[in-house]
Amino acid sequence: MKPPKSVNSLTAFGRVRLSRSFFMRDFLFSDIAAIHGLGNVPDDPDLAIAAGTRLCEDLLEPLQDAFGRIAIRSAYRNCEVNALGNAKGYNCARNELNYAGHIWDRRDAQGRMGATACVVVPAFVDAFADEEEGNWTKLAWWIHDHLPYSGLEFFPKLWAFNIQWREDPERRIDSYAAPKGCLTRAGMPNHTGSHAPDWAGIERAMRVVAEAN
Repeated sequence: MKPPKSVNSLTAFGRVRLSRSFFMRDFLFSDIAAIHGLGNVPDDPDLAIAAGTRLCEDLLEPLQDAFGRIAIRSAYRNCEVNALGNAKGYNCARNELNYAGHIWDRRDAQGRMGATACVVVPAFVDAFADEEEGNWTKLAWWIHDHLPYSGLEFFPKLWAFNIQWREDPERRIDSYAAPKGCLTRAGMPNHTGSHAPDWAGIERAMRVVAEAN
């Protein structure tokens, strides 16, 4: 597929279905692009579609099946948008560090395909936001035990988190929400085995919240 250069071609690109619930258009909005008048379309649409499909089918759909609707906060950025975000201090990593991350249409330095989206799980926020601040770890450990993610990065507001699919996944969890730092990575004693005691009860609690709403 050629890079979209017209309204019609961008409309067609946005209609590409990545999974049962998600279309490419769901991931194209960027606050940075909107404020600064930039287009946020890929140079390599086919690679973006391939990486986005794996993100949706392997991670977002199972997450949504388990916990109800997930909200997309931000996702795809093209190189121009991400570079501006980095230059202006909008919490965007350098382009080279975001290849196969938020920049879906570039492979990383090791040649791996990947894609990242920042999401919120509303039912999880409703179920646990009024309890201990470290409760985001319940969801982190559930994902670690159930889904083939590469990276998770949690934030304090609404416990939003970056969730990354990538070939040859690293399976690392970091957080800016308390407790801050690295929750787990390969080589740490807590990395392997079941973490069921750490996430026990969250599926039931969130189903109750979802049904109540």
